[in-house]
Amino acid sequence: MISAEELRRQWADMDARRARRIQDDTAARVCLSKNLPPVTTVAGVDVGFEDRDTARAAIVVLDYRTLEPLDYALARLPVAFPYVPGLLSFRECPVILRALEQLRVTPDVLLCDGHGIAHPRRLGIAAHLGVLTGLPTVGVAKKRLTGRHGEVPAGRGEWTPLLDRAGDTLGAVLRTRVGTRPLIVSPGHRTDLNTALTLVMACTTRYRLPETTRWADGLASNRGQRWLARLDALRQG
Repeated sequence: MISAEELRRQWADMDARRARRIQDDTAARVCLSKNLPPVTTVAGVDVGFEDRDTARAAIVVLDYRTLEPLDYALARLPVAFPYVPGLLSFRECPVILRALEQLRVTPDVLLCDGHGIAHPRRLGIAAHLGVLTGLPTVGVAKKRLTGRHGEVPAGRGEWTPLLDRAGDTLGAVLRTRVGTRPLIVSPGHRTDLNTALTLVMACTTRYRLPETTRWADGLASNRGQRWLARLDALRQG
């Protein structure tokens, strides 16, 4: 896995044109076949911004069977790349790597708050992070970035394919809870779509979002102190 500092060095003075070239090159390295160990731990990954200059990454590792937290990490880094739609991984990957370096428990798979290959260049944050780390990754996004789809059935666990213009499958529009908006799920790296869907549903309880996303989002957001207190209490116990 490349270090956060090495990636920051490689991406110094990045501009949008160079970033898009890197995306195209990296997308060719994404593995979309199931290639992951027996899953015993899963981690949620999310990035928030404390202000326009500081990114905060949160990773929470859960037991895959019980969905109880096992480990977590918080990291902060200055933002070195401006906001450009479709290029968010260049803002977020360095700080996520910094957080990964702090974990005591290495997760078997990462569920990222963002897209896998359901991205205009087939390289959302989950796919990009997977190639950089070598870890299996899944994108779990709240909104569609690209593609088209039909109506999603109303039942929990029902889904419909998310398709690109050529009709190729980018991911799935998944109903995780009856009466709520569906999520966009796509493989990131070393996973296929069926595996991604299985992982997301296994991590989803009575809420719309999987527990991986709920923990990481809570820790990365302005609500972080409340979630951090819960994690600290569990660790002390």
